[in-house]
Amino acid sequence: MSPTETAASEPALRPGWTTGACATAATRSALAAFTGAGFFDPVSITLPRGEQPSFALALRESGPGWARAGIIKDAGDDPDVTHGATIVATVRRAAPGQGLLFRAGPGVGTVTRPGLPLAVGEPAINPVPRRLMSAAAAAAGMDVLEFVISVPDGERIATRTWNPRLGILGGLSILGTTGVVVPYSCSAWIHSIRRGVDVARACGLSHVAACVGHTSEVAVRRHYDLPPEAMIDMGDFVGGLLGHLRHHPLPRVTLAGGFAKMSKLAAGALDLHSKRSQVDPTALAATLAGLGAEPALTARAAAANTALEVLDLARAAGLPLGQAIARAAATVARTALATPTIALDVLVFDRQGELVGSSQ
Repeated sequence: MSPTETAASEPALRPGWTTGACATAATRSALAAFTGAGFFDPVSITLPRGEQPSFALALRESGPGWARAGIIKDAGDDPDVTHGATIVATVRRAAPGQGLLFRAGPGVGTVTRPGLPLAVGEPAINPVPRRLMSAAAAAAGMDVLEFVISVPDGERIATRTWNPRLGILGGLSILGTTGVVVPYSCSAWIHSIRRGVDVARACGLSHVAACVGHTSEVAVRRHYDLPPEAMIDMGDFVGGLLGHLRHHPLPRVTLAGGFAKMSKLAAGALDLHSKRSQVDPTALAATLAGLGAEPALTARAAAANTALEVLDLARAAGLPLGQAIARAAATVARTALATPTIALDVLVFDRQGELVGSSQ
């Protein structure tokens, strides 16, 4: 798929394919070899929304009663950690009466906690890829097979994902609802946020903390003495987190982040990425004025280059700006959440992980 040109004559970002789409394509090619038709190379599949991508094989092997095909995942222009990984599908005959079975090969994880769309003990091959692979088997006239999906080096790659925190151990998940990776859509991150909430609910946790980054995560764990499974890496996606919590509530939620990010939330932004929201020094200066700052201080704050510069000015003057930001951010978040049954608080930290504001 070649890039198209946007109205601004800039190249459009190239989409890619999920691990689930790659696993389905590898399975279809292996099925063809298994049934005596030879490997399909390239191999095309039909995705849930009608796209029909074609994939070249990176691996083909077969023997008595089995066939194996592999495809190198192309995530397009998205910074996906699984880009370049080889997704391998092995098809082999199962015992009569067993139907279609899915197995986790090396580099594919196993579910160990409740709350995910798969039962504990199941391989981390999500429902849509399973459905697509089952359809490929049905089209080949096969209904008693074992599918083994593996990803060489997948266990190491998985340490860079949410899988260990979600209780998916031993490797990667085979994911994909549409089969398409939209560059920088951050859909995988938001998916992980939602699964983090689901796992926390299934584990009966009464308090979780959603953090902007590593510094705030370390600081909030120290502040509340929370276990690792209670931590949710929300990144910039406050809105994505709150939207899921609205329909899947937990008793208590803490939002934690640095002063700059939380000042954006306090100003009403629910997406804290620098491309979609900016710190407003004028608004911070107005907050300082409301705390009793002298005009000269508010003028310096309004002309500041960074949010932390404003925070330093407030600290030097003995004004609780961090506290004011935490309370304003909590008000915005509670309004977006629109669920009074959830106890929500906000903690604001500086770059050293020191608490500078709490909404409580």
